[in-house]
Amino acid sequence: MSMFLYLGLPPLAIYALVSRYLLKNPHHLHKRKQPAFYCTHISHRGGSGERIESTMEAFTHAVEQGTEMLEMDCHLTQDGYVVVSHDENLKRQTGQDVNISSLNLEELPLYNESLEVTFHAGHHSTGTDRKIALLEDVFRKFPQIPISIEIKENNQQLMQENSSMPYSFSMKRGVLVLLLFYIGLLPFVPLGESLLQFYLPRIINRTYIPEKGILRKRLIVSLIDKITMRKSLFKHLAARGIQVHLFVCNEHKDIKEAFELGVTGVMTDYPSLLSSYIQTYRSQH
Repeated sequence: MSMFLYLGLPPLAIYALVSRYLLKNPHHLHKRKQPAFYCTHISHRGGSGERIESTMEAFTHAVEQGTEMLEMDCHLTQDGYVVVSHDENLKRQTGQDVNISSLNLEELPLYNESLEVTFHAGHHSTGTDRKIALLEDVFRKFPQIPISIEIKENNQQLMQENSSMPYSFSMKRGVLVLLLFYIGLLPFVPLGESLLQFYLPRIINRTYIPEKGILRKRLIVSLIDKITMRKSLFKHLAARGIQVHLFVCNEHKDIKEAFELGVTGVMTDYPSLLSSYIQTYRSQH
């Protein structure tokens, strides 16, 4: 044991010191990414707390409120059109138990007149636009607005690779980054991703009620919060030019806590609320 301590501890101590230094100063090993966009204000499903989610009206309203990125999900219709919808099955959104992939574009039903905000249980949104939007129309109307797209199905026709397109961490890659962070290897590892988007865990069971029973346990959520919400990790990624977005922050205190954790951007269902917070914060600093 004494021989192990004599031979093993010095290299471990040096490794820990170098890792800690490079965690705070990643520019010594990694060239900072230069993204084409930098977004502090992100609207989840186009701001589904203020207009019906994922509609052109929601996207337009969010942009008018100052959002810098629109977040949305996509599916493919039977006749090959890419449409914006969180769900493949339209029961929740339209009241009709049908899948988008089984319908042609002109057969898609309208959204309900009122929709509950998924990440703000008990709250609903309305709007005059109830039509499921074409992704192409979103691109055409907002050519200068960055768009975060989550593809909800493993469909090669829907997914097209573009090596110049910035992309987010997958769940598996996110877990790997967390593991590397805790064992001290993260500062030494190159990362191709440009965005990390993750839950603010403390909203779970308060404004968002998950379907999975395990996430309804307070102890589990508290553990996830303690493990993942690490300011030093977020600051390291930001120093490498990797944007960190936390979602879905629908109350003032959640927005405040997210920014205090050192994230570069916050995703919300309430774009006007987030704009108000950012303006107030900037005026005070």
